[in-house]
Amino acid sequence: MGVNSQGRILQEVEKQLSNVLGETVMITSSKVLSGGCINHASKIDTNCGSFFLKWNSDCESDIFIREAESLKELSKASDGTFCVPKVLYAKELDEMLALLVMEYLEPGGFDQSERLGRGLALIHKYQQNDFGFYSDNYCGATTQNNTWGKSWVPFFRDKRLAFLINMIREGRGLDSSCLRLFEKLLDRLELLIPNEERASLIHGDLWSGNYMLTKNGPALIDPAASYSHREMEFGIVTMFGGFSSRFFDAYNDEFPLDSGWQERNQLYQLYHVLNHYYLFGGAYLHQAVAIAKRYL
Repeated sequence: MGVNSQGRILQEVEKQLSNVLGETVMITSSKVLSGGCINHASKIDTNCGSFFLKWNSDCESDIFIREAESLKELSKASDGTFCVPKVLYAKELDEMLALLVMEYLEPGGFDQSERLGRGLALIHKYQQNDFGFYSDNYCGATTQNNTWGKSWVPFFRDKRLAFLINMIREGRGLDSSCLRLFEKLLDRLELLIPNEERASLIHGDLWSGNYMLTKNGPALIDPAASYSHREMEFGIVTMFGGFSSRFFDAYNDEFPLDSGWQERNQLYQLYHVLNHYYLFGGAYLHQAVAIAKRYL
């Protein structure tokens, strides 16, 4: 980002924060933060405190609007066990870039596994009857179809797996044998997954890089929220590690998982494996095929 562009961005942030806070905000410093693989981020220090800024000039136009919606919904469900950053301003992509301004959470603290597990369980207790979300949003940079549905298995089959498989077929290509294999699995989902549980609010992309330890407790960031079967959450939770036995014990103390959830876990991992293949290519397709074969 050039110096002129940076100056324009900071001027807009000052203007929008002034409108939100009802007082004149002046930025005193801006520090680029590392860690993001999709978006750019900075810590903004002002006369009214510190804020977290995300920006991108090569993204879906509404990606930060949708992220803001997810954060606000998670904030409704949190009882304070989690820190969910407050959204102050979100802007769609224009001729310059898209922006998201949130409160800045100070990193720090000790092992917060138990609080993380209990807090996630409490969020999953925030439930409703229908599956989906108020708008389509993004899991990473991939569109997530959140059209409301009454039953979980048809929603998971059509709005998650089939939707993503079709995107892969159109974007990367799938040979006929892979396509037949995935279609056969889709036809078996009604036999593999129970349909009874109500729709829980889930983070949707909860790997170890999408929560952080802060001085006020664990914080959820970068969500792809939806109302889904809560077992869906654990597909990504278990995919890369980073969650201790204390996390799972605390979760189950608050909201016990069904005894068969681990048998179904790779079905939910499949969504994220396919998404990684859609985004990055490589060996993820072989992993997805192996998962599909396990359940046939």
